[in-house]
Amino acid sequence: MSMGRLLIGNRRYSSWSLRGWLLVRLAGLEVTETLIPLSEGATQALADATPTGLVPYLEHDGARIWESLSIAEYAAEHNPALWPADRVARAHARSISAEMHAGFRALRQAMPMNLCRSFPGRGRTPEVLADIARIETIWSETGSEGPFLYGANFGAADAMFAPVVARFLTYGVELSEPAASYCAAVRAHPLVDEWYRGAAEEPAAWLLEKYET
Repeated sequence: MSMGRLLIGNRRYSSWSLRGWLLVRLAGLEVTETLIPLSEGATQALADATPTGLVPYLEHDGARIWESLSIAEYAAEHNPALWPADRVARAHARSISAEMHAGFRALRQAMPMNLCRSFPGRGRTPEVLADIARIETIWSETGSEGPFLYGANFGAADAMFAPVVARFLTYGVELSEPAASYCAAVRAHPLVDEWYRGAAEEPAAWLLEKYET
């Protein structure tokens, strides 16, 4: 029985929706999923449905949660294993997730998420290359033996970086062997693959030219 709802945007483009959806699914929250197609700008449907006019937005068991990090913490209340059990590793995971949430603007702008296209070689500005280098450093410093950032299980930090992985794959970013292996593991995760399959099934009417060209 559904205890709430999760509002998301296009699976093809909405990186923040992917984060929120992964976190909700990993926590096992029973919600109804509602997709509101994005447009070239803000939509009245989103403004009417969410406090900020943005997705993801979660309502669950009386709680109203927006912003991906807030959803991550709420999801972890239901499934504490989303963060590492070790105190130091848990602090590190929260720090890199917050850095992801607030940073890497150049990467976001030059390499918008599009799960169904391939744009190898595009977007390689100096600022983007600096973002990529920083992300590779972050991944290398978790101390994980893999396949995910903090061990064998896909957790909250992996959910936060899943859209980055998608961008690296779409734009054919050259990565170190450990980073490339991590990207492959994320892409192969059943939930990530489910999201990709949903993106491929979206109608042509939802395509946005600014992300396709």
